[in-house]
Amino acid sequence: MEITTSDLGLVARVAQLSKSYGSGATEVTALRDVSIGIRKGEFTAIMGPSGSGKSTLMHIMAGLDTPTSGRVWIGNTDISGLGDTELTMIRRRRVGFVFQAFNLVPTLDIEGNILLPFELDGRRPSPQERAWIDELVDSLGLRDRLRHRPHELSGGQQQRVAIARALGSRPELVFADEPTGNLDSRTGREVLSLLASATRSAGQSIAMVTHDPVAASYADRILFLADGAVVEDRGRSSAAEISSFMLEMEQAV
Repeated sequence: MEITTSDLGLVARVAQLSKSYGSGATEVTALRDVSIGIRKGEFTAIMGPSGSGKSTLMHIMAGLDTPTSGRVWIGNTDISGLGDTELTMIRRRRVGFVFQAFNLVPTLDIEGNILLPFELDGRRPSPQERAWIDELVDSLGLRDRLRHRPHELSGGQQQRVAIARALGSRPELVFADEPTGNLDSRTGREVLSLLASATRSAGQSIAMVTHDPVAASYADRILFLADGAVVEDRGRSSAAEISSFMLEMEQAV
């Protein structure tokens, strides 16, 4: 019997994953035979130099891109061969996203943006989900902003809305792509603390792509990629330790 992803204590995993773009002389290999898993209830940072494959890995794990070869699971569902409709349903119900660009809907107020995943799924939040959303709204300091539109909020406030939207339906896994890239350092630290606390208080799993050693220092685990392969898998580390290892990687190229 095949060992399942949940048997391994993982919320997502890839096996022998490779991804190439183009063909012939113009072919570019973004990922080479990668096998990793994202652990349940853990904050994982994915790091690497520009072009290392970290964003490609996240997009494939999230079902936003397809592998050239290998297999991808979200929970115990092998998504490698699923069609667009099935993938959309899985992403909608089981995965949350926080992007650098916020991706809020300008015509909706803040409450409407937070509840958008439920609206897209054709349902209302359950009483338990509503209580969790209320807790998020209060902890993120958004209570007096619910009737505002995104353009009336600062960048940090908009990113908090994006986090509330991503966490509100309690997805198994949240992917964050450079979530602090557009924020000042103080607001960035607040956002990272919120993401870290979501894994501890709600048991949600977060995978964050970042190039920032300070951001990665908030994670429980750090995966380093270089040239499309995982070259290091380490536990919580300081920003100085992460910077030092990144420098070693770049000098070794």
